[in-house]
Amino acid sequence: MKVTKEQQEKNSVKLTITVDAETFEKGVQKAYLKNVKKIALPGFRKGKAPRKIIEQYYGAGVFFEDAINFVCPEAYEEALKETGVEAVSRPEIDVVEIESGKDFVFTATVTTKPEVELGDYNAISVKKVTYRTTQKEIEAEIKKVQEQNARIIPVEDRAVKEGDLTVIDFEGFTDGVAFDGGKGTDYSLEIGSGAFIPGFEDQLVGAEIGKEVKVNVTFPKDYHSEDLKGKKAMFKVTVKEIKEKQLPEINDDFVKDVSEFDTLDDYKKDIKEKIAKSNEQRGRQETENNVIDEVLKIATVEIPGCMIDTQLENIARDFDYRLSMQGLNLAKYLEMTGSNIDAFKEQFKEQAEKQVKTSLVLEAVAKAEKVKATEKDVEAEMKKVAESYNMELDKVKDLFKDEERKSLENEIITQKTVDLLVKNATKTK
Repeated sequence: MKVTKEQQEKNSVKLTITVDAETFEKGVQKAYLKNVKKIALPGFRKGKAPRKIIEQYYGAGVFFEDAINFVCPEAYEEALKETGVEAVSRPEIDVVEIESGKDFVFTATVTTKPEVELGDYNAISVKKVTYRTTQKEIEAEIKKVQEQNARIIPVEDRAVKEGDLTVIDFEGFTDGVAFDGGKGTDYSLEIGSGAFIPGFEDQLVGAEIGKEVKVNVTFPKDYHSEDLKGKKAMFKVTVKEIKEKQLPEINDDFVKDVSEFDTLDDYKKDIKEKIAKSNEQRGRQETENNVIDEVLKIATVEIPGCMIDTQLENIARDFDYRLSMQGLNLAKYLEMTGSNIDAFKEQFKEQAEKQVKTSLVLEAVAKAEKVKATEKDVEAEMKKVAESYNMELDKVKDLFKDEERKSLENEIITQKTVDLLVKNATKTK
């Protein structure tokens, strides 16, 4: 195989790739074997016609299209390696010469990874973010566990009050007309949870079981339904059930029921340690983000549109996956919110651009600083995976084949680069 590289406009190159006649012939033969079973010719049983007869009947190039699909991908990948081109888009393929018994020539035009102009990132100074663990945080965590272990008791002899769990029927009206999606039956609502439109739950305080009350609200201006944004509405609401939470007393007995500890003091100590660890991680993450932001500010890179488009596809795919955990998908979400995929992508365009720039800039810093992923680094990460999933290290190593290992190495290099930047930017003067 031969390849020549021709620079096009910025961040675009054309590769002219010549595949020798013997290799192309193998591709044609492979294409013949793929298709022969579907071909029926007079005088031959279906799938038994010789290649030469088929080519005489349909033309010499009958198998060329499939042969190109067999030959091009491998030749293109070899060309990238030989020329050192880092492609960030799918190639635009054009056939230049194709004929039986001769070399096959084609061009592949691709967008390449842009060059990054790094500023003086070593001169950056960023204050390290730290969070102090407070007694208020500890008490809030205990309160949350207390709420989770509350007893739910039905109430019949009083009206609704803040914090109650209610079951309601409701129907909403705008301008005296019921609107779509404004009706519910046997709906569970915790008063004060903020699950409904602002002002709705407050007006149910004092309502009695079985008695209809009218609730007047105004839909938020950013409400997801275009028909209801900023509109005034009236709901007819009937409270069918009232339940209240009975919170357990916070003492040693409570601690024994909800944890592995015997005393409240030991429980609080454990909570404090966990919150402190969480705060440390939070501070470290925010410090990293602040440092990266400063590095991005002084770096210059012209990002090809295809890289942003690819990142937007990744964001949409990730969003769809997270929705699937809730029994939804992106298409249904867009339908429910009255949006479309173009508007969705536009919403995340700035985020996608920053993510791409971050990746390019950190890669450039890693290259400038000669950051590498050593065998020791890779082994350490694999051990973490093994411990996390309770697997043997050798089995984990078997899972990390060429592509997976390369991905792991890139993650290690990125983190080491960020660590380096943070260390330099948060030095004690």
